[in-house]
Amino acid sequence: MDMSRIIHIACEAGKIILENGGETYRAEETMTRICSAYDINNSESYVTPTLIMISATNNYGQIISLIRRVKNRKIDLYKITLVNDLSRTIKINGITLEKIELKLRDIKEIKRYNNLMNILASCLAAGFFTLVFGGNYLDFIISFVIGAIIKLVIIFLSRLNAGDFFINIVGGAISASIALISSYFISNIHVNTILIGSIMLLVPGITIVNAIRDTISGDLISGMSRTLEAFIVAVAIAIGSGIIIKIWFSIFGTTVL
Repeated sequence: MDMSRIIHIACEAGKIILENGGETYRAEETMTRICSAYDINNSESYVTPTLIMISATNNYGQIISLIRRVKNRKIDLYKITLVNDLSRTIKINGITLEKIELKLRDIKEIKRYNNLMNILASCLAAGFFTLVFGGNYLDFIISFVIGAIIKLVIIFLSRLNAGDFFINIVGGAISASIALISSYFISNIHVNTILIGSIMLLVPGITIVNAIRDTISGDLISGMSRTLEAFIVAVAIAIGSGIIIKIWFSIFGTTVL
């Protein structure tokens, strides 16, 4: 069996998991399971949110190692599920190296939802979060619009390869701007509820959960790095919305929060 090829396959599976929001321990577990399925029982892997390292020793005592950087990350739990299921059925179904390479390539290239569906989901999420926090139907409508605008801006800035920190600043600023401007023209709305509901689109919920799970499982470096990432996102949202609220306060002398 080609050990180098198996290591590359395992590393690619781990990379897909990390790129789509998976935990580091899950990536390590998947890589180890793939190696074990092809009778490599002495593999070692080390994973952080941005780096994958794996090595194994062949029958001649030669050490084969591989390092991969993880530069692009998003959230797609469906791909994580597919890779996880694939790694668990390799030995049972007798999947060859050629087939698993093709399956991993297919999983990586899956595009589940188009931009229109993502925008609609953002609208509904922002709107219903606002209702959960006690908003009325006017608050829902405004948050619905804010959700669409934020998602459109995120899509545009992502195509320009803008950093996540800048994107979250802009998202927070958009949410605060539209909420405050709406309060100037529409009565009986709750700016704070609209603001909280709409910025929930930017809150890194999965990152926070993964930080806790990595820390509990003993991956302290990954846990701390994800915690720091979530903190930076929160700071970016606060900067964006805070600047707009400060400007509004300076102009009008009061807030409607």
